[in-house]
Amino acid sequence: MQRGKGMKFVGDSRIKANNKMPNVPKDYSEYPGKTEAFWPNFLLKEWMIGAIFLIGYLILTVAHPSPLEREADPADTMYIPVPDWYFLSMYQLLKYQFASGPFNIIGALVMPGIAIGALMLVPFMDTSKERRPFKRPLPTAFMLLAFAAMFFLTWEAVENHDWEKAKAAGAIVAEVEFDMESEGYQIYAGASCISCHGDAFEGGLGLPLIDTGLSADEIAHIAVNGTESGGMAAGLWEGTDEELATLSEFIEGLKSE
Repeated sequence: MQRGKGMKFVGDSRIKANNKMPNVPKDYSEYPGKTEAFWPNFLLKEWMIGAIFLIGYLILTVAHPSPLEREADPADTMYIPVPDWYFLSMYQLLKYQFASGPFNIIGALVMPGIAIGALMLVPFMDTSKERRPFKRPLPTAFMLLAFAAMFFLTWEAVENHDWEKAKAAGAIVAEVEFDMESEGYQIYAGASCISCHGDAFEGGLGLPLIDTGLSADEIAHIAVNGTESGGMAAGLWEGTDEELATLSEFIEGLKSE
């Protein structure tokens, strides 16, 4: 016998017909697949899961804050900006010859446009109701190809980028007051030191020159003979001994205190 057949329902005159109990959800047991009310049961579970992820995300941001770099300087041509990790694949793509230089429009617009357009057309090209990946070869192959390309390009971007140099170029360094009209600074700028060490001695291709802790003699020695680590090559100084002495004393006096 089917449920409810042959049963009689008796009303109770003490209960109002329009009585509503807003805090009690409807009984969906008669409807297969709908075993709970959307409000508040289902939404409450969604909110709880969302709150857990939000709290976890906040804990990660506090425990591992984003690294800060020095203030952006549009005039600093030595600094090489790097996008966030999810754009590293595009960053790497623009390094290849077929997508850079005169072909930059291909790497920046044409190739990403084709990929996004193909992704938008997949639902129209594959109308199968199958849910199993091997029964849907076209979208499965496209997604695997897209994932492989993004993974490879991201890996190449990470491997080929000089992260230590980038970290040094963006590091927050101490500032120092100096006179741009002084003889030492004029020699510094005229000897092309400024191209590697920055116009404010903040560093770039070369190290910062503020608070080096080196004496004037040590600075003069490095300017002529370079460094053993290879950070600065020998033979770059082309000025006179008097200019070198003036420059070395000037750099020795660059202290942030």
